Amino acid sequence: MSCDTSFVFSVDGHTLTVIEADGENTIPLEVDSVQVYAGARYSAVLEANQPVGNYWIRANTDIRAIPGFDGGRNSAILRYRGAPAVDPTTSQTPNERPLKETDLHALDGPVVPGLPFVGGADVAINLRLAFDVNAFRFTFNGAAFYSPKVPILLQILSGATSPEDLLPPGTTIPLPPNKVIEISMPGLPETLGSPVSFFC
Repeated sequence: MSCDTSFVFSVDGHTLTVIEADGENTIPLEVDSVQVYAGARYSAVLEANQPVGNYWIRANTDIRAIPGFDGGRNSAILRYRGAPAVDPTTSQTPNERPLKETDLHALDGPVVPGLPFVGGADVAINLRLAFDVNAFRFTFNGAAFYSPKVPILLQILSGATSPEDLLPPGTTIPLPPNKVIEISMPGLPETLGSPVSFFC
């Protein structure tokens, strides 16, 4: 389900201060909701500064799951100490200040590697896409992918010492350590503008 849906997280009557996204500390940003996609992670501070009571915590899904809050679906309860053990009667906070990724900025000002123009990387790799009509397979740089009989990691543990030794041939690209790598992957003229699926 996580591949096809997202969740909009909010707490009635409260704001969230986002301080981290995917392992990167960010300048604190106050929002009233956070949309979370598969694999995304955020850290946020919630200040319990409202009157003592019960407040709905909401994680509404999009239309590919089952959205809504009927019967407590997609919900939990934030219960302040001293509040009665009853369901909240709060209303959903208006989604006026949703988290926008473009509003997040790194707290520590990391230096972005590479030079800020095309070709400014240490190593540029162009993956030339083609289609082998006879084998009915896509190829990159003339090599089609075939599932190896022995997994790559086991090949290395068994003594393969260079990328050229790994099977199937042509499916590995050696990369130097501690370098900025630029990868370009131009599309085929016949696939531009049409949906293309890649299977790994």
